[in-house]
Amino acid sequence: MPCEGCMERDNVSSGATMEFILLGFSELLHLRVLLFFTFLIVNLVTLAGNMMIFIAVVMEPSRPPMLFFLGQLSAVELCYTLVIVPKALLSLAVGGSPISMPGCAAQMHFFVALGGAECFLLAAMAYDRYMAVCQPLRYAALMGEGLCLRLALACALGAFPVALGLTMAVFRLPFCQPRRIDHFFCDVPAVLRLACAQGYAAELALLVACVLLLLLPFLLILASYLCIAVALLGVTSPVGRGKAFSTCISHLAITLLHYGCATFIYIRPKSSYSPSRDKVVSLVYTNVTPLMYPLIYSLRNKEIRGILRKMLRRKKIGELGYYQSCDVCVW
Repeated sequence: MPCEGCMERDNVSSGATMEFILLGFSELLHLRVLLFFTFLIVNLVTLAGNMMIFIAVVMEPSRPPMLFFLGQLSAVELCYTLVIVPKALLSLAVGGSPISMPGCAAQMHFFVALGGAECFLLAAMAYDRYMAVCQPLRYAALMGEGLCLRLALACALGAFPVALGLTMAVFRLPFCQPRRIDHFFCDVPAVLRLACAQGYAAELALLVACVLLLLLPFLLILASYLCIAVALLGVTSPVGRGKAFSTCISHLAITLLHYGCATFIYIRPKSSYSPSRDKVVSLVYTNVTPLMYPLIYSLRNKEIRGILRKMLRRKKIGELGYYQSCDVCVW
């Protein structure tokens, strides 16, 4: 892709010192303070909510598979937020934040890897729902702790090689001057827009990543829910059908949120790229979606509600014991 001010292929010689500028929302300078505090509050609530669910799951001695996967999903969301938010807030605070080429590559790699891990986790959770609805009598035996650990490990590590290959393909390209990324983090389409040459290898790597990290898990989720739908057709009791459906509704809501935004950003013609529109959609899946996860699961999941109630009860008992000991000390 030709561009003005295109630099020669100096990425190799100056990669360690090359810098990009994350423009963020520089076109909304008059709203910078409002946006900064809005994002700060939203992400603090997101961190608190996901941390609360993660701690609740870790403290529970007997964890059913869905609760185990939910704890891992909360851990992924915590990392996801920490990868994106600090630079985004800095960009809002100062009106454009510099980031080194290695820093930008690392941010892209972890963003893609964590997003892929989330897709794999959603597929594992869909498989768990399929086993719970379609194989209820064998569910406990089939979804044992060993299988859950293997699935969790595969979800956590499976996306990292794909993300590494994509990141390497992108950052082998020469980049144009000025190296200003019209985004609040190093997202793949935004960085590819700076390339001076036609990046067929990077576009092929992006296509492969979309197939492996988005399409493949989506097909597994779709297959699981088709089997669940077929099984529910054989359930004559409305109560039984409603109970089976209620176990899936939280997972369906999160899957639709995640895949709706990811499909818009990554699976579309390159000609439809719009920086301002992409930033708005990215705001949804990097800020709103992680915020919605704890709300959806804390409201819909009875195990999570029960664990949170027990945590609050323990806290109240601890505070009561503390005040009673203080009264004894005073007297």
